[in-house]
Amino acid sequence: MTSNIPSIRHVAETGSLVIKEGLSICFYMRRPYQDVASMVEAAAAAYFRAVGPHALTSHPDDEGYWQERKSSALEYVQEQLREQRASHILLTDGAEGLGAYQFLYQGVDLDSPESRREPGLHTCAVSFWLPASQGPGPFRELALSLAELLPFNSGHAGPSFHAWLGMEDLMQHMFQLGLRYPGMDVPDEHNNAYSVGDKVQGVHWMNFLGPPVLEALGGTSALAARLQTPETSVQALGEDRAVVTLGSEPDAGDTSEGRVLPAHRELVRILEPWLATREVSRRYRDNDALRRWERRFLD
Repeated sequence: MTSNIPSIRHVAETGSLVIKEGLSICFYMRRPYQDVASMVEAAAAAYFRAVGPHALTSHPDDEGYWQERKSSALEYVQEQLREQRASHILLTDGAEGLGAYQFLYQGVDLDSPESRREPGLHTCAVSFWLPASQGPGPFRELALSLAELLPFNSGHAGPSFHAWLGMEDLMQHMFQLGLRYPGMDVPDEHNNAYSVGDKVQGVHWMNFLGPPVLEALGGTSALAARLQTPETSVQALGEDRAVVTLGSEPDAGDTSEGRVLPAHRELVRILEPWLATREVSRRYRDNDALRRWERRFLD
């Protein structure tokens, strides 16, 4: 795609590739999982059309073992949405190794006792992976087309580490790498679904803003008036949603070369009161690497 995204190759002792560069699109929807199921299905269908019918071939079974899907990717998603009360759906092309494509949906039951104990934190999350070689134009158009289908409160798209999620040592390594390449996301939608709520999960190349944050900012025009970096664009997406794009193409930055991404720094200071933190998750509490990474555009 661009020289602005570094080549990342982190290999485990077993010889397996466990972290590499890529692109990701993610949306958070603070609505009951029943209300978003049909829209998640429509977004999945759009993604599958964009990446091709054979891009996502594998999924974990109930015991965590990888299985080759027997139906189409869309049929598998439909089955999972229909059969599970609050779905966790994962499809990838990398059952035997780290893939370039992934669809992940974490549906959350907002009426569960856990959600009621932590009001305002839980939300349904859906994410889509693509290889870093994807052109910026098609990538941006796909992100916009998915945004049209989903009732998001927030979302983002841009450079991202691709990794086997949920492995603590890998998360720590990505937080450290993210300090050098601040434009790269460290994805963890499965856990973010329990901490983002209706706030914003950091600043990225494309930043999708909806209620209540965009309203609190005064709307699309008021937000655009506060952003002075020439390459930043603000586009309205209906009456209560907008996307802020930081430059003509994704940029991971590189602090070792002085590429500190000033447009990201400008936007994050505006959004600071509404930034979510992963530290509400017990798993990340007292994690210095995480705190430094989350404040990489502020400090």
